[in-house]
Amino acid sequence: MSIIRVHDKQFEPYLTASEINARIQALAKQLDTDYAGKKPLFIAILNGSFIFAADLFKEVSIDAEICFIKLASYKGTKSSGQVITAIGLDTDLYDRHVVILEDIVDTGKTLSEFLPQLHHQQPASLKIVALLHKPSATVFPIPIDYLGFAIPNKFVVGYGLDYDGLGRNIREIYKLVE
Repeated sequence: MSIIRVHDKQFEPYLTASEINARIQALAKQLDTDYAGKKPLFIAILNGSFIFAADLFKEVSIDAEICFIKLASYKGTKSSGQVITAIGLDTDLYDRHVVILEDIVDTGKTLSEFLPQLHHQQPASLKIVALLHKPSATVFPIPIDYLGFAIPNKFVVGYGLDYDGLGRNIREIYKLVE
């Protein structure tokens, strides 16, 4: 892995594909144990989580369903501070075990606005799986039940994460060179 350029910025290696894959396998094993016999509904938050969600869902061996919702709060390398819902949730969550799949939690604003909508539907349980969390950026504390990696408050791309639309198809995760 070497320094890459996305748009006008340079990014240096941060997490390798093998590190990400190993962590996903460990998360899947824990989910298999915790949700055995419960047939959970995974809700993947687009666009960023699509690669993470697909890889994690392939590793989970329990009976489970998956659906997608699109929430957005980023513009460029900064959070816009406003959550935009582009594609709504059309599945009944009443008495279901719901597992949210998120690529990254930084300020927590996106989930802090989305979670009350889910709780209103009275799921049997509601848990969050995040590939990445930036604890030092958190403004709206969100309980992350299953975490891939805690990272510093640095802008990252790759493995589904983008910089103005580019970089999602990079197999590894890179951080902004400052």
